[in-house]
Amino acid sequence: KAFDELLKSHVTATGKVDYAGFKTEKAKLEKYLSDLAAVDVPSLSKKEKLAFWINAYNAATIKKLVDNYPLKSIKDLDGGKPWDVKWIKLNNKTLSLNNIENDIIRPTFNEPRIHFAVNCGAKSCPPLLNKAWTADNLDTELEKRATSFINNSQYNKLDASSPMVSSIFDWYGADFGNLRVFLNKYAKTKINEGAKIGFMDYDWSLNN
Repeated sequence: KAFDELLKSHVTATGKVDYAGFKTEKAKLEKYLSDLAAVDVPSLSKKEKLAFWINAYNAATIKKLVDNYPLKSIKDLDGGKPWDVKWIKLNNKTLSLNNIENDIIRPTFNEPRIHFAVNCGAKSCPPLLNKAWTADNLDTELEKRATSFINNSQYNKLDASSPMVSSIFDWYGADFGNLRVFLNKYAKTKINEGAKIGFMDYDWSLNN
């Protein structure tokens, strides 16, 4: 609930983040992260677990940026590798952002749509949802996020014969299986069989 309130206050409907606003409520954000650290993760249901890990990833990313705000890009931190630093205390372990995404979320849940839910604080990232993830809104919101991201020309240029899509589909290609089939499940402009799918440059500047 605390995180839900913070997101509603400081994130727009299109996912622009007011880091200065978050900074004024940093104590509330830190309290939320310490509450997460106290959660007995194994006792949660599968959906509760996925919602927990997405919220944890997003809250930790926001905290990292707020601690260093103002800045131009998350890549300005930790020698360009902010995802590898272990500092997030959860489930009786100290984890990095990469641990959460690549060692927990991806292998455990086998859910490609999470890539539209976890947010790295960059302009090219799928927009941050301006409410907390819950077991109840998980499926609906993942489906909505996938549809809106894939059809948003700021992130993907859909075209029947020569589409250009987000680098996320390149970096995490294994998660999406047949990329054309995955995209066409959501795309309003269908991609032809045999079309060469290209990847767009990623803008790492801050999503503020």
